[in-house]
Amino acid sequence: MYLPALPVMQTAFHTQTAIIQMSITTCLIGLAVGQLIVGPLSDHIGRRGPLAGGFAIFAVSALAIMNVKSVGLFLLIRFIQGLAGSAGQVLARAVARDLFSGKELTKFFAMLMAVNGVFPIISPVIGGFLLNFMSWRGIFGLLAVIGVLVVVGIWTTLEETLPPERRSHAGLLKGLRALTLMFTKRDFMLIATIQGLVFGALFSYIAASSFVFQNFFHLSAQQFSLLYAVNGLGIIIGNNLPAYFSAKVANMRMLALALGMGTTAAGIMVGSLFFTASLWVIAIALFVVVICIGMVNTLATSMAMNSQTENAGSASAVLGLTMNIIGGVFSPLAGAMGAHTYAPMAGLIFACEVGGLVLFLVLLKKQNLTETREM
Repeated sequence: MYLPALPVMQTAFHTQTAIIQMSITTCLIGLAVGQLIVGPLSDHIGRRGPLAGGFAIFAVSALAIMNVKSVGLFLLIRFIQGLAGSAGQVLARAVARDLFSGKELTKFFAMLMAVNGVFPIISPVIGGFLLNFMSWRGIFGLLAVIGVLVVVGIWTTLEETLPPERRSHAGLLKGLRALTLMFTKRDFMLIATIQGLVFGALFSYIAASSFVFQNFFHLSAQQFSLLYAVNGLGIIIGNNLPAYFSAKVANMRMLALALGMGTTAAGIMVGSLFFTASLWVIAIALFVVVICIGMVNTLATSMAMNSQTENAGSASAVLGLTMNIIGGVFSPLAGAMGAHTYAPMAGLIFACEVGGLVLFLVLLKKQNLTETREM
């Protein structure tokens, strides 16, 4: 939501582009670390309490950011805010796995991923509008209000989805050990890393786009926000396509199509660097990329969570870890490599897409070998 204000915040804190973009990275790192705690904890004590507690801390940290004066403290509180917000990410997936499985899980994740995917895209539209009436600090005030409303909603409308008889009774320490075992499950980790790389492509776009489209293509803040809104529509389309085709097309086939199309569109962006830069070419290619990102998010999440019948919180935590760590690595690179060209953004998106496609081929080869041995 504060993305359109990054150039203004850079001036206000008297810092560099890459430093202010680190506020996205520190939040993502907090999201990754927090999920490793919240996931196993929720398998042990239930979903509702950790979820409400996380959003309460999120609201308090947003209020603290409103009064921060130094960029160092701002980055620290953003890390804490990420830790708290991780409850929402990890437990949304875990609650879904508590309630659904199979094709029903894929359909539900299509809706869930549409929400998860579209808000990072449309939030800058809201933020750009709010900047006409308030400073960037007011945006964090609104986030605090949202956090409070979510806590109220959790306690008044959300029932506990993990009853005591289905909880892990091995103790929290053993629950953490169960989480580490997730990293030894090769198929699960391949799918998680594919999703993480595509998430890296998304955050390369998110972190760099405000500078690329306003500084390089000379769009206004409102035009930039409109472009984000269009790509938000792309995310929604991509998230829902797997649900529509789940009864007709296997998830692996859809995943192959999404990764292939995403890599091709990203390749067009890189190829356009050797010709006269065209806003329309980049915008259309990005639209295809975000559609494919939406598809991969739904498919990879459903495939990974469907493969785990127990410890859904831990499985969700590992998914979140890979997404946020990879996103946290790629996010500042686009700014550090230059804020007045789209080359870093295009190159990083292409690298993530190619990496995801390569890992998919490894996964496909492994599954084919397994089927051959079973025959």
